Amino acid sequence: MADPKTRSTTASTSVAEDTYGTDGIRFAHSGSAATEENLGKTIDGFDPERMGARTLLTAQEEKRLLRKIDWRLMSLCSVMFLLKNIDADNVSNARIMNRGTDRNIMRQLGMTSDEYNLVATLYYSRIMVTWGIATACHAAVKNKEGLYAARFFLGLFEAGMFPGVILQMCYWYRPDEMSVRLLFFYTHGLSGWQWLFLVEGIVTIAFGVALFWILPDFPPQAKWLTEREKAFIQARLPGNAPQSSETNFRLREIVDALKDIRLWLFTLIWALMTVGTSGVRFYQPTVIANLGFTDIASAQLLNLPISIFGIIVIGVTGTFADNGKLPRPVYPLSFLSIILVCYGVLYAYPTNGGVYAVTLIGNGVTSAWFPMMWPWRVQTTSRATGSAFSIGFVNSYGQIGGAIGPHLFRSEYAPHYGVSFGIAMGFVAACILTTLFTWYLTRHTEGDTRKLKLARVEAQKRGETVLTDVVDHDLTKNKGGDSSSESSA
Repeated sequence: MADPKTRSTTASTSVAEDTYGTDGIRFAHSGSAATEENLGKTIDGFDPERMGARTLLTAQEEKRLLRKIDWRLMSLCSVMFLLKNIDADNVSNARIMNRGTDRNIMRQLGMTSDEYNLVATLYYSRIMVTWGIATACHAAVKNKEGLYAARFFLGLFEAGMFPGVILQMCYWYRPDEMSVRLLFFYTHGLSGWQWLFLVEGIVTIAFGVALFWILPDFPPQAKWLTEREKAFIQARLPGNAPQSSETNFRLREIVDALKDIRLWLFTLIWALMTVGTSGVRFYQPTVIANLGFTDIASAQLLNLPISIFGIIVIGVTGTFADNGKLPRPVYPLSFLSIILVCYGVLYAYPTNGGVYAVTLIGNGVTSAWFPMMWPWRVQTTSRATGSAFSIGFVNSYGQIGGAIGPHLFRSEYAPHYGVSFGIAMGFVAACILTTLFTWYLTRHTEGDTRKLKLARVEAQKRGETVLTDVVDHDLTKNKGGDSSSESSA
């Protein structure tokens, strides 16, 4: 970061004294517009032309604005993600419905356990409306081929939902504010399995149509924001954040992203994580069924503690992660270590009750892993095209675990699947090692992001705004260079 030594005290838009010594963090009083002359052009990572509106609102006005955005934006995204999870996970619940009767999905479609695992593979290979239609079409399938086709198209239509939401959040929030916001995602004549797919599909279609009118893509499109608020919410974002004004596709940003090793490391982390854990999530309803709860009401009741525990973990860790007091990679690494221990218990398979307990803990921290990782990932993305490509790339190729994971749980390893959990432990261990190396490689950007978060908290107490921004020095510093480079992956 820069190390400026100047201070002006005469105007509300003046640059405040560097209160962090050699860290070189620059401040300005908040609550009124700042001029380019007062801001200067020597502040690390700060573009006066684009970020001049950063001082428009006071700290209290900023908090009220973020609460307004949370309510208007994240509440819609949470319902969308809830429907996505219901539509994706219903195939696991359908597996145990009417178990042992002629009305069970596997018996009606003439499927073996291994053939049913292929359903998840095809799933992961326009989003709300089309996936709602695909979900409703599940109710019409008559054989296993029809189910395979329905899951394939559901995955195809849904594929852009999650990376699209993460990208959209980059237009509204800084990376150090995302973990808590991601909590919103995780709170919220026919056989029984046919009704399950049909009802969920209809609800998804209706909500998808409504989103066209009620969910703004970018701050300038939000009718419920004033012009002052629109300018401020864009100005407070870091320099590498995508902007609504970037309407042109830029191939260079994609090329730069592909050349950055961090893109490939984060993709490998996602792949190892999903291979090691998605099969266990797929297996969760079967664990509950082995406890003797085969009807859908009882099975969902036992799924509830797992979901509640996951929400609690996300809420607590998200709050701590966003306060910047600990390095962000500490949280996903802690979760991976817990998952590894849980898998050791599942490998030993002590009792059905013990298996359910570690399934609760393991799946709870697995859900919390993603909100901890995405803010770290987007710290090193850049601009609209580069960010969209990088987020989509990691989310898409990182989901290979959704195709491979369930196949670890083949019928030949039943009933306790010791071999399956042993293999999963290997993938989780490899994920830990890759995460450690990625942390080392991104330590400069991660450290600067955390340092500025702490500075912003203190600045708000003084009625000031932090002007200094994070500049990506990861690769140049790791090579021993001194020049700054804009993040691109």
